[in-house]
Amino acid sequence: MPTLRTTLTAAFTLAALTAPCLPAHAAPSDPWVRGWGNNNLGQLGNGSLVLQPTPADVQGLAREDVKELSGGGDIDKNTFAVALLKDGTVRSWGANLTGQLGNGTLTGQAFPATVAGLSGVSEVSAGANHALAVRSGRVLAWGSNAKGQLGNGLTAADPGGVQKTPVEVQSLNKVKDVGAGCDFSVALRQDGTVWSWGEGANGRLGTGDNTVRNTPQKVKDVADIVAISVGCAHVLALTADGTVKSWGKNTEGELGNDSVADSNVAVDVAHLEGVAQISADQYSNFAVLDDGSVSAWGWNGYGQLGDNTKTNRTTPVPVDVLRGVTDIVGGQDYTVAALDDGSVVSWGNNATGQLGDGTFTSAAAPVTVLPAGSGIAHVATAKAGRSSFAY
Repeated sequence: MPTLRTTLTAAFTLAALTAPCLPAHAAPSDPWVRGWGNNNLGQLGNGSLVLQPTPADVQGLAREDVKELSGGGDIDKNTFAVALLKDGTVRSWGANLTGQLGNGTLTGQAFPATVAGLSGVSEVSAGANHALAVRSGRVLAWGSNAKGQLGNGLTAADPGGVQKTPVEVQSLNKVKDVGAGCDFSVALRQDGTVWSWGEGANGRLGTGDNTVRNTPQKVKDVADIVAISVGCAHVLALTADGTVKSWGKNTEGELGNDSVADSNVAVDVAHLEGVAQISADQYSNFAVLDDGSVSAWGWNGYGQLGDNTKTNRTTPVPVDVLRGVTDIVGGQDYTVAALDDGSVVSWGNNATGQLGDGTFTSAAAPVTVLPAGSGIAHVATAKAGRSSFAY
């Protein structure tokens, strides 16, 4: 089998090896989705494999056309992204070792291309090596199935071990949202129940055990859920009353329940109410409250929680420097936020330019990626990687 670099290089021979940079003072009228950070696999979608410490245009992807963007993969292998357009079609780009681009091949691409056969899609999510989509209340999945994360009743030992085009998840309908973890999947149904499948280690499926499942199972003891967010090995669920449940891996305090013990059933995130938005990242978490303030908990080794320390937090702490947050998400060891004035800020580790401020200097406090008036409302990162997007 050819090496990853060989495969990608062959795929990208016609792509330019440089990409236009967008400085922090760029005109707010620029219409494109922007990406920055690690780009060794073409995961920024700008036609190159060049590291990008300032925002650059994602080729042919206009902000006004994008409903949702989700990044997958990890720091330096199999990193990719999927974008749901407002017309219900899906585009994908980046690495493709496990068929996660859904294009029927194992060949990567450094620019967005339409996932054939997908239309009428309402939600998408990218994991470490697979992707999910919702269409007419049913879930479609593609990519790696090593842990049964495609939910089609097969595993890596079966013909569906790598699925290069979307397949339907078994026995699940009336789904309104999905979240792909590093090797498992979660779905929120319209009735407020949550279902999960794939790797069960650390209790990440929330089914009361640590068993691998290749078809959906109902998460125990959660109801009236209005939103989900899935980390690498843990899950957050927002309830209708503005509180948050969590389950799964808890080594870094990811569950927010004042412990570091894993839980295979849902627990309450402590000291948290009036929550409007949740974001579960690789090992860290954020909650945007009704007043636009932010609380954070979990891994903080690079100061990515934004509380001016590098101390892990087992319960939520306020991020005092942030107000007016419209969207927030963390990558492997850093965080990006969109603010209500149209600006984008970031903080944490910056080894591959993932903060987007044109440097490789880490930052304990937010630095400006894009200025006020840039027209940005949403941000995304590779779930366990160092690639960022604003749209």
